[in-house]
Amino acid sequence: MSSEAKSTPVWLITAASSGFGKQIALEALGRGHRVIATARDSAKLSLLKCKGAAVMDLDVTASQPVLDAKLEEAAAIHGRLNYVVAAAGYILVGAVEEASQREVREVYDTNVFGILSVARAAAAHLRQAARAGEVAAMVTFGSLGSYNSGPSVAHYCSTKAAVSVLSEGLAEELRPFGVDVCCVEPGYTRTEFLQRVDGKERRVVAEKEMEIYQEGPTRQLKDDMDAVNGKQPGDVEKAGRVIVDVLTKEGVAKGREIPVRLPLGSDCVHQIRQRIGEYQARVKEWEEIASLVDYTSGF
Repeated sequence: MSSEAKSTPVWLITAASSGFGKQIALEALGRGHRVIATARDSAKLSLLKCKGAAVMDLDVTASQPVLDAKLEEAAAIHGRLNYVVAAAGYILVGAVEEASQREVREVYDTNVFGILSVARAAAAHLRQAARAGEVAAMVTFGSLGSYNSGPSVAHYCSTKAAVSVLSEGLAEELRPFGVDVCCVEPGYTRTEFLQRVDGKERRVVAEKEMEIYQEGPTRQLKDDMDAVNGKQPGDVEKAGRVIVDVLTKEGVAKGREIPVRLPLGSDCVHQIRQRIGEYQARVKEWEEIASLVDYTSGF
């Protein structure tokens, strides 16, 4: 393998058939990087294949031994992995009372446990790249929902909050080995995400719809999703470019370190600021009572 080939970053991207995964893959390919694009059905990756990506079938909900083998197979294509992007995820819409245990387990299998399984399979490969003096980064996806839940989307938001917090811990675990972890947290972005389609990769509505939730905030949020679909403020092409800039420390991110949590979109930034204000107000209101449970020594 030539020195030029060794210096060219290698990306493994899950859920690369659409949305953020696809856009990150296109951006990386456009910069001359090597990309291994994956999806449940690799036939959906024909565009990326035509542009030079290697393609593979990969289901993030597969067993750990299967995913370990898949990443070994992927690493063998170019001899290493520098960036592993776990972009798979979908939204389950429905009140907590409406969604079945099966539906909740399935969204957690993809959005949380799938990302964890990919991270477990990727860790050794990323450590190996770091030992060789190369860039190494595990990339996960949270959301604006990592900071704020709501009626009809509590299941989805809880998965994204889980991924964001898990990523913080994973970052601490892998940092000593020279591996970065970045959890991308996009706001509303114009992708296929909110479309009503069959399957697990986009918007799935709970099968049970209870009459008592057909009015009020639960119904309103569902209607709001329909209204905002196709009008989201975020541009996925710009997001893909910024994400690759941040991970490669180029372009708009030149001179910056890779953040553990990367908010994207002015709506996400606004939500974070609003939550900070709410947290500060809550602490101010309850600090005196909270301290009553301490031993007298306190902090």
